This record gives sequence, C-alpha cells and structure tokens, in this order.
Amino acid sequence: MGQPVTVVKKPSSNPGVVRFEINRSITGMSHERYAGAPSDEYDRPCDELARRLFGHQGVESVHINSNVITVNMSHGADDAALGETIEELFTYYRPGVEVPSFEE
Repeated sequence: MGQPVTVVKKPSSNPGVVRFEINRSITGMSHERYAGAPSDEYDRPCDELARRLFGHQGVESVHINSNVITVNMSHGADDAALGETIEELFTYYRPGVEVPSFEE
C-alpha cells in the first residue's frame, strides 16, 4: 500500500550527476538543496528523501525541485539503487508488515 512513485532516470551531460523525474511534486514550486543528510527535526517528504539518498555510498549532494531530483555522486560511485529508493518513498507497507484492519 502507499502511493507508487514512477521514476524516470534522465541522462546528464555532466559525469557524476544523476537526474530523476517523478510523477509527483515533492517540494511544490520551491526547491531544496542538501549538502548532507538533514537532521530528524526536518520531516517533510523532500527531507526524508534526501536522508534516504544520503544513505547510499557516494552521494555528495542532492537538489530537489518540484518533481526533479538531481544527485551529485562521487567519482566512480554506483547510482543503480537510487531510483528504487525514490520509488519506495511513499510505500508504507512492506513485506512482513501487518496491514491494519478497519476495526483497528
């Protein structure tokens, strides 16, 4: 359950820069820049996404502008799992997690 996010990886002319476009706006019309993972006191969807992306090795910075996510990677870092991390942003019930019933 949750809201699936469709992710399309777009090519970049700059080595080490990975760009994704998704089917929903994460920041509204504004943009956010992250040079590191935000602290837990920031709890907007864009903050949570940045935290998850910084959990991957090689992520140096993240920029989110509405539905476009740009990630700067260190030289030689693997960006293969970033798209899946973005797709799972709004997925709340994973395998093994019991879904609550209406009675609860």
